[in-house]
Amino acid sequence: MPVDDITLLMSFYPKIYFACHTRHVNDPVKGVKLTAHQGSVLDHLDGDEPLSLQELALHLGVTPSTMSIAIERLVKLGYVKREKDKTDSRKVRLLLTTHGLKVKRSKSVLDPKLVESVLARLTKEERAAALHGLGLLASAAEMEMKSKSFEKAWAKRSDKRKNQ
Repeated sequence: MPVDDITLLMSFYPKIYFACHTRHVNDPVKGVKLTAHQGSVLDHLDGDEPLSLQELALHLGVTPSTMSIAIERLVKLGYVKREKDKTDSRKVRLLLTTHGLKVKRSKSVLDPKLVESVLARLTKEERAAALHGLGLLASAAEMEMKSKSFEKAWAKRSDKRKNQ
C-alpha cells in the first residue's frame, strides 16, 4: 500500500473527528457521565435484537472478560439487561433497557449537528462519494477488529495451554 494513502488517511481522520466529536456521554436523568467506552458499548446494543457477550466483544475487538466488566457496570447503572437465550438457557443475551435506549439515542461519538454542518458544505455528489468511501473504510475497520479479536483469543488459549 502506498505510504501516501496512509499519510492521507492519518491526516484526514483527525480533522473529521475533532470537527464533529462529542467529548462525553451524559445521562441527564441520572446525572451520570459515561466513559467513551461505555458509550460505545451502548451504541452497539439494541432494545429488540439481543447480542451475546462474545458477539459484542468480538465486534468491539476486546476480550470477553474485558467486555464482561463493562457490561456489569452498565447493568448496575440500569442501561443494559441480561436475559436468558430462548433456545439455550445456558446462554445470556444482552439488551438495552428503556433508559439505555434513551441515552443511546441522545448521544453519539459524533455530534449530529456538527456532522450535518460539515456535510452541508458538500455538493450532493461529493456527499455521496464521501459517504461511500467512509462506508468502505468502516467495513475494512470492522474486519480488522474482528481479526485482532480472534488473534487475542487464540493467543490466550495458547498461553493457558503452555502454563498447564
